[in-house]
Amino acid sequence: MLLLSLCFPISLAWAGALFSPDGYRIDRYRSPTPDRVDGGRTVDTATLQTLLQQNPPPVLLNVQALDWREGIFIEQHPYHQIPGSHWLPNVGKGRLEPRWERYFRSHLEAVTGGDFGAPLVFYCRADCWMSWNAVRRAARWGYSGLYWYPQGTDGWRESGLPLEAAHPVPLSQTQ
Repeated sequence: MLLLSLCFPISLAWAGALFSPDGYRIDRYRSPTPDRVDGGRTVDTATLQTLLQQNPPPVLLNVQALDWREGIFIEQHPYHQIPGSHWLPNVGKGRLEPRWERYFRSHLEAVTGGDFGAPLVFYCRADCWMSWNAVRRAARWGYSGLYWYPQGTDGWRESGLPLEAAHPVPLSQTQ
């Protein structure tokens, strides 16, 4: 029992290092994710396929990270996404620099036309916390039609569904 009580503070400190004080995952983004996210509805592949048949369909937002150096995205290999998606790299990080927050907010505004209830599906890859963070952040900004597809491109591909080449939405110099 003594050994267990000595380990408990260490595990709390380790868990604290994974999350920011406001609850965003800030480290080890590629690790098992929870079953749900505050502010959004978790969907599986079949449910996402059904949502995509609706009129209008939800906006698909790929939030997989991408290196950013000296004002440009660095694509070191080909990336793929669910067809029709908008790729907004780095907006799922736990701590957003002001330029990434402006980039995220401006593109949410653009794809929803200012409708905070418009359906939005966030995804990344399987076991990726960035989409979880992005849903939480959008919910805190007042968006309510939020869906989280935690299987991401990996789950879509494993279901035998097509992917398309992905290219990031540019980050303008004004952002």
